[in-house]
Amino acid sequence: MVYRIVIDTTQYHRGVIHLNPEQRHYLKNVLRLKDRNTFIAIDRTGNTYLAQLIGDNAQIIQSIKESTELPIPVTLMVSLPKGNGFEDIIRSCTELGVNTFIPVISERTLLKPSSHKLERWRKIATEATEQSERQIVPQIFDPASFSETLINVDKINSDCYICVTRRKANHLLTYLSNSLTAPITIATGCEGGWTEQEVNEAIAAGFVPVSLGSRILRAVTAPIVSLSLITSFVEKQSFP
Repeated sequence: MVYRIVIDTTQYHRGVIHLNPEQRHYLKNVLRLKDRNTFIAIDRTGNTYLAQLIGDNAQIIQSIKESTELPIPVTLMVSLPKGNGFEDIIRSCTELGVNTFIPVISERTLLKPSSHKLERWRKIATEATEQSERQIVPQIFDPASFSETLINVDKINSDCYICVTRRKANHLLTYLSNSLTAPITIATGCEGGWTEQEVNEAIAAGFVPVSLGSRILRAVTAPIVSLSLITSFVEKQSFP
């Protein structure tokens, strides 16, 4: 098994990766790698390298061609659930291939995240990227109000869906059954779901209301289900 770490593009120059103290500790003390042992480095932008540990730094041996990313970008817009629920969403949905997380402060949101929370979320996304052998670390936006988020999403130019409950709407599969070529944005609510006003506001902004089934899913479950459906359909088109 070859272990992976995420590096910043500023960390390598002329074939040398300048490891930071946390990375050195992880490679040497946690993984117990020795000089000349190899590992894989990914630079957050899709580039992957086979590198070997040399002293406190590493030497790039070769560039590696990999393709584990989804063929279209997927943005997950989540009304923040209570507690540490968003951390679970980040872990699972990073593994499933999401490109961008947009945390939303909706009318029913109870969590008021701090800057420390955002730093932790980004660290979790990095760790999940390493574990799932992806090439790109998902971007996590600063939390914003629902209205502000709709304005920003309007600039993404994607097919937009908002998951609703207790409201007549076609299943997400109805829309995924068609050929998927455009980027996808999907929005899921927190405990209690979206308010009627929020759903109408999203529809006015171009979102299509969709159902994930006849049962009421937890705020942490709905994003994972929606991403699982999207990933299955998107990747199915890549296989013969």
